[in-house]
Amino acid sequence: MAKKILSLTDFFQSFNQKEAFYEQIIDVQDMTSKILNRLFILLLFSFIYGAFMGCFNGFLQAISSGIKVPILFTLIIIICFPAFFVIQSILGSKLTILQMISVILSGFVMITTILVSFAPIILFFLITGGSYAFIQLLHVAIFVLAGLFGMNSIIEALIFSCEKKNIYPKVGVQVFKFWIVILAFVGAQLAWSLRPFIGAKSLPFQIFREQEGNIYQSIIYAIGDLLTKDKTEEEIQTVQPQEKKEKCLDDSTKQQENQEIKINSGETENETKQ
Repeated sequence: MAKKILSLTDFFQSFNQKEAFYEQIIDVQDMTSKILNRLFILLLFSFIYGAFMGCFNGFLQAISSGIKVPILFTLIIIICFPAFFVIQSILGSKLTILQMISVILSGFVMITTILVSFAPIILFFLITGGSYAFIQLLHVAIFVLAGLFGMNSIIEALIFSCEKKNIYPKVGVQVFKFWIVILAFVGAQLAWSLRPFIGAKSLPFQIFREQEGNIYQSIIYAIGDLLTKDKTEEEIQTVQPQEKKEKCLDDSTKQQENQEIKINSGETENETKQ
């Protein structure tokens, strides 16, 4: 365990020195151990972030999401890697399969590292009462941001392999950019299939939900719900003062009517006495 933590620290320290970082990624020495270390970091950090995602709907959802997020990342790599490796080999890549796995894993470790760094922000909005729609969109935005940084890290590693090591073709970098699009669609569909990760409080706890709709519709609905809620709150804030004003006017009118009745009653009594 101590060795794992040490390698994790070394891995993060190398972020500051890009060439040393990319050299370490493709270095064939002790490659299996480095791959296992990165896989450990990936699974650990994705579990932590998944648990924060599920905290919105309680302990059971936190545990469920903590398990499903590592499964999500693992399945994305397993599904998308074979096609990428075969195409890159056809294009003339000299990277071995272990080197390619190391490069891909390094990008996903970058993604999970950024995800975990946002955990305090997620916790803040959970404590202060963020709505379900807002929390959904927040997680989507964080995943997109982390994904951009992670994929950029892989692209830079491939460029380094091309320009500095001459073991990767230039055209392969362009092909990888297209692969990122495929990766994004696969990841989105897998995430939808494995939902819920957050869990609506109005629904009972479920490990999986029925397959209906798609993730893009869900994002649009979440945006609509968020905007509708904001509009409703504004209307409430506008209507409440108006209702208070109308109530005050009604009370004032009633008081005037009561005074007039009393005055009329007094005049009637005087006329009767006379």
